Order: sequence, then C-alpha cells, then structure tokens
Amino acid sequence: MTTSTDKINLLGLTRQEMEKFFDTLGEKRFRAGQAMKWIHHFGVDDFDAMTDFGKALRAKLKACAEIRGPEVVSEDISADGTRKWVVRVASGSCVETVYIPQGKRGTLCVSSQAGCALDCSFCSTGKQGFNSNLTAAEVIGQVWIANKSFGSIPATVDRAITNVVMMGMGEPLLNFDNVVSAMHLMMDDLGYGISKRRVTLSTSGVVPMIDELAKHIDVSLALSLHAPNDALRNELVPINKKYPLSVVLDSCLRYMSALGEKRVLTIEYTLLKDVNDQPEHAVEMIELLRNVPCKINLIPFNPFPHSGYERPSNNAIRRFQDALHHAGYNVTVRTTRGEDIDAACGQLVGQVMDRTRRSERYIAVRQLEADAEAVARTGSRP
Repeated sequence: MTTSTDKINLLGLTRQEMEKFFDTLGEKRFRAGQAMKWIHHFGVDDFDAMTDFGKALRAKLKACAEIRGPEVVSEDISADGTRKWVVRVASGSCVETVYIPQGKRGTLCVSSQAGCALDCSFCSTGKQGFNSNLTAAEVIGQVWIANKSFGSIPATVDRAITNVVMMGMGEPLLNFDNVVSAMHLMMDDLGYGISKRRVTLSTSGVVPMIDELAKHIDVSLALSLHAPNDALRNELVPINKKYPLSVVLDSCLRYMSALGEKRVLTIEYTLLKDVNDQPEHAVEMIELLRNVPCKINLIPFNPFPHSGYERPSNNAIRRFQDALHHAGYNVTVRTTRGEDIDAACGQLVGQVMDRTRRSERYIAVRQLEADAEAVARTGSRP
C-alpha cells in the first residue's frame, strides 16, 4: 500500500514543477494551472473536490500525489487581532507563524526553519538551536493555512494576507531552495498573487546566498543589522564574525543593483537597553548607512525569560529615532503586537528539541556552513 511519504506533495510545487509533474502523468500542461488554483485559490486538499478533473485523472492523482500542509497544533488570537499558529512539521518539531493586521494591511510572518543555527543573543528562537529545514510545502503551507483560516477563498474574495515576510523562525538563506520555491508561489498569480514588493526576505547576512538570491528572484530584502559596528555586532549577531558589516552591506547593494529598478533595503534594528540604544550608536549608524538606500525599522526589544536584556525606555527609543530622522532617514518604530500570545518579534521559540539530537544538529549546522562556503568559492550551489 502506498503511504503518504511515498507520494509527491503538490502543495509545494512551483508552476514549472507542477507542469513537469503533469507531463510525467501524460497529461496536458494546462492541468497544472487548474490544480494550482484548486490548491492555493480555493484551499482544496481533496482531489475529489477538483470537479473539472475527470474520474480517471482524480484516481491517478490519488495514487501518486497528495496535498498536505503542516499539522496545526494550536491557533491563538491576541487582544489586538494578532494571530499565531503553531504547526508541526515532518521533523517532529513545531514552528510558529504570526499574522499582524494593521489597517488594510495584513502581514504574515513565516518561518523557514525549525530553530535557528545563528544564535543571535537577543532572539529566543536562536536559544533552541537548529533542528531542521522546512520543505517548500511546509513554508508555503503556512500561507495556505492562514489564508484558509480567514475564509479568504474563493479567489474572488479579498484576501486578508496582503504582505508576507520571511522573518519567522530560522535564517531563510540557509534553506535557500525551499524558501525561493515558496516565495515564487507567493507571487505567482496561480498561487497567492502577492506583489514582489510585498514579499520580503530577512537575513542576518549570509553573504554568498544574498548574491545567489538575485539570480533567482526579486523580492524585497531586509537586513537584521542590530548593531552599527563590527565589535558589537559580533556579540549580538555571531555570523558577523564571518561576514562583517562592510561585506554584508556590499552584498545587499549588489542585490538591489541586480534588480535593475529603484529599490531600498529595509534595516531591522532591535533596540536593547544600554547596549545599542545610545546616542553614539545612532551617530555610528548614520555614518554606516550613509551610502545605502534604505528605510530603518526600529524594534524595541520584546523580553523573554533569561535573555539578559531589557527594553529601552520610550524616551530612549524616541531619542534614537529622532537622531536618525534628523539625518534624513525614513525611520519607523515597530509597534509591539501579539505580546500576550508570545507572538512579538524575537519571541518565537517553537518546540524545544530533545538533547539526544544535539549531535545530529551539530552535523547539520556544519553542513549548512559548508554549503555557504562552497558558494563563496565556486559561485554555484552544491
């Protein structure tokens, strides 16, 4: 008997991959578009519901394919309208997805990995270490789940999700192929039809993969900066020891230049009391970004147990914002949302991993680093 693990999951297939799949079945390529509309526009996971497919084709599909999103473990709704889903992925770990409503905009914050290998000192996700990469189906599955939960189907209904940010758990560029495939589906008219300017990938600065990204997709880019100099960033964002600020910013400028149109880099900066929120830090940041077309998003630290950091005072936050603004930068302060359901930025932690898997994680992390190094040496992905 065929088990679900033997079947191809159509949820994560891009348009080109779906067309190839129907080719292998001896079917016309237009069937791919029909299937994608059923899956992404109508949220269907049952082939029998695809009424424009004949019985023979539906039987053929059921024999070799499935439409399977991650398992929803829980859904919490904050007093401010923020929603958080905890979903279980194939590795057995859980990841979290957050929806943030603001006026006519609805932003979905999507995870790319279970845990994270980068261990940024102020992020609760990093404290659990790295477990596994999500598949393309598990990444886009978060959009699929959220979209269905709002009743944003069929496609004629205005959708609640207008923006997607790859800013959830994990470093997206260390799960490159699956994240790129999922983002293509987010932007595809047969998928979710979201503008390339409204799909944003956030990175801590994996330089070889930033350069690779421009060859595959033209989404908006955000850099998790968090410090205006290398010494401090080495402490807060350890990957900076491998790719220092000058190298990271140069790669971001190359990415934006490769897009061939006027785009700006989003700078994310988590403000930590008495650590990176002082007037001298603002002065350093102004100088650092002087030649970088950017907008700056200041994020007051969201506390979690045993972090060792505190949120700055409102006066300190305003002082920092004003200094940047007076220097001519477009600066916003991110409003803390979903704090009552632990959905605020930096609070996503997911399932704590079993100690017996630490050696497996160590090997996986080293492989991720080796892959990035290979790109730097050869210019091609392994």
